[in-house]
Amino acid sequence: MKTRPVFVVVVETYAFRAKLWQHHGLGAWHFVSLAPDVAEDIRARYGVQASGFGSIKVEAAVRETLWTTSLFPDKTRRTNLLPIKKAVRVAENLEIADVTTVRLRLMADPGRG
Repeated sequence: MKTRPVFVVVVETYAFRAKLWQHHGLGAWHFVSLAPDVAEDIRARYGVQASGFGSIKVEAAVRETLWTTSLFPDKTRRTNLLPIKKAVRVAENLEIADVTTVRLRLMADPGRG
């Protein structure tokens, strides 16, 4: 079986401050909402790479913790959401309502879009 090589190019880096919040529903997910101008720019530049339900792959960093995840569209808030997993919250001592600096690196896949 042949597989095609995967080429990913880091194209853009974003940084913004955001407040950690918890979704009140099944699973109690924790998120930060992207600044509106950041979300708008990402949708304009990388929306073509979004999955069927609009998620966009990113490399995220909060303080010293770096991880790979996806941004998810939130039509109610008119922005994108970045999930902050428990390991990140514990490592960086983050609590609900803490404001922190978030860094995102968007990666372009030349095979998509």
